[in-house]
Amino acid sequence: MAKITGLGGFFFKSADPSATGKWLTEHLGMPMESWGQMFPWLERGTMKKGYTVLGLHSKTSDYFTGSGREFMLNLRVDDLDGMLAELAKKGVTPVRTFPPEPNGKFAHVPGPDGITIELWQPTEPDPYDPS
Repeated sequence: MAKITGLGGFFFKSADPSATGKWLTEHLGMPMESWGQMFPWLERGTMKKGYTVLGLHSKTSDYFTGSGREFMLNLRVDDLDGMLAELAKKGVTPVRTFPPEPNGKFAHVPGPDGITIELWQPTEPDPYDPS
């Protein structure tokens, strides 16, 4: 059975992503890229490497298509196709699916309270491994 393996990221819309990134850098000491920041970690017990992303998007971004909110939650999954099949059995239809990318497979599904949830199955090994 497919399962969620962790928090992949939190993405939010900003009126001025550049200014938001600058504030986060200056006030919290988080060096930001134009797209956001990557936080590396090790999975407890396995020492498997991964990362969580804080993503900045413009207010006009269509990446959150289908979302009624200014943010999107990204959850890591071990088997995207399996997870989508299980969701389909429960009447949940993806809002959007994407062709595989170098760092994994992605799909957006509608969640509670108007939240779009991005499901992400990272590639193994991940070419963007921050270590």
